[in-house]
Parts: sequence; C-alpha cells; structure tokens
Amino acid sequence: MILKKEIDSSVRPEGKRVRVPRGLWVKCEFCGEIIYKKEIEVNLDVCQKCNYHFRIGSQKRLAMIFDEGSFVEFDAGLESVDALDFKDVKRYKERLKASQKTVPHNDALVCGEGRINGQRIMAAIFEFEFMGGSMGSVVGEKIARLIERAVDNYCGIIIFSSSGGARMQEGIFSLMQMAKTCAALGRLRKAGIPYISVLLDPTMGGVTASFAMLGDIIIAEPKALIGFAGPRVIEQTIRQKLPEGFQRAEYLLEHGVIDMIVERKDMKYTLGKLLAMLVPQKDSEVRNQ
Repeated sequence: MILKKEIDSSVRPEGKRVRVPRGLWVKCEFCGEIIYKKEIEVNLDVCQKCNYHFRIGSQKRLAMIFDEGSFVEFDAGLESVDALDFKDVKRYKERLKASQKTVPHNDALVCGEGRINGQRIMAAIFEFEFMGGSMGSVVGEKIARLIERAVDNYCGIIIFSSSGGARMQEGIFSLMQMAKTCAALGRLRKAGIPYISVLLDPTMGGVTASFAMLGDIIIAEPKALIGFAGPRVIEQTIRQKLPEGFQRAEYLLEHGVIDMIVERKDMKYTLGKLLAMLVPQKDSEVRNQ
C-alpha cells in the first residue's frame, strides 16, 4: 500500500514557504490567461491563446521593424518644460523625471530615419511607458520636424501610435499639437508623399482625433483599442449600451474606419511592400540628386 504522502513530492514542511521570482508569468489583458513570460517573448509578445498583441517598448519595435543598424534617431535631446507650473497629485516636473528614469528617452516619442527591407523611411514610434504616451509640446514638435524632413527629402513617413491622448499637464499647449501636426501633414500630402499610420493598443484621445487617423493607409495591430473617449465615458454620456468591442481594431475594420489589420510577425514585410509600391526607391533617389 502506497500512502498519498509518499507520492506527493509537493508537500512541504509546515511554515516553509516557496519563493517564486517575480516576472516569470504574465497575465494577458484581453483573455486573462496566465502565460510563462519567456513563451510570450519568443512569440513576439503576442498571446498564444487569443492573439492579443502586448504593448512593447520603442526599442523592441525598432528592432522588429527596421533593417539592422539602419535607424538613426533625430531630436533626441528635446525635453518638455513645465510652462504652466502644473501640479495635481504630483508636480509635472516630478512626473517627467520619473518617466525619464523608466525609459531611455526624454519624452514619449522616438523619431528618426531608417530602412525597412531596403526602403528608406522616416518614422516616429510612441513610447507608452512615458506618461501613457501622452502628446505634449515635444511630441508635436518632433512629429512636425519629422514631416518637414520627409518633405525636404521626398521620403515616406510612418507613425506608430500608442497613446492615451493629449498631455493634460500642458493644457492648451498640448491641444495645439493636434492642429500643428495636421497642418504639417497637409504639406506632406500636397507634396504627394505617402503617410502610413500604424495604430497600436491603445490609441486614444487627441492622437486619434488628429494625425493618427489621417494616414493614406491606416493599419492596426489585432485587438488594438482605438477611439477618442473611453467606452464608459461614452455610455454615460449617451446613456446607451455600446456594441461589443466597438472600439477594437476588428470592429473598426468591419466598418471601414481602418484599412487593414496586420499581425506583428507580418508587419515589417507588409510595410516594406507598401513602401515599395507607394514610393519606389529609384524615384526618391532621383529627386534627391
């Protein structure tokens, strides 16, 4: 006769605790599945159960999208200032310093020039970990400068958006960036240069209400949350029940708001093909001579 106690190797002495290191497991925000972190990383930070695309930092996205060693950053030294001396629970200056310690950037946007499958491109990538990717004066200025470079060099532009919207700590200055970026894109369109907008999870608020929705081609990652106000705010305002998933990428594609949904593993290939069709490399080289 074999006792249960003899075959149960997991039984531990009374009072003894087994310490499990933090960060080994990740919970999917979409389906709630608990997944081993290394499995997520191998799968390009995508949930294997529901295909939800986890948020990733700008450096990891740069490595996934751009040809190795081709990306050169612009305007890395620009930093936000506290023009309004704003304070809520914390001072705005303190929030900026804390965010700058969290990510290797001075603000919520990385801009530069690189190549995707050999195609030259100007690109901007949001850093959501920096104050929720909020759009302040520096973000708007970087995008405007990037667009000006694209016009001067006749080079296409891609913006990877992941933001909670305008940065409330900068008040009217943050809202002015909506008009500023849209005006710059108007000059880009007049010059006949393509702009591809890639919407990541989440893309909300003033970013959605401005440049994020002005792309010649609008792409989204699967299940990305895209909208202006949050669903709870909308329901409380109109006092109606909203359709299931009405702010998710799949619903927006079905209703013609975006052009396509592209999985992370296919993003580089898709962008390279689009750039080859929209801005043939030989044409851009001839214009620069």
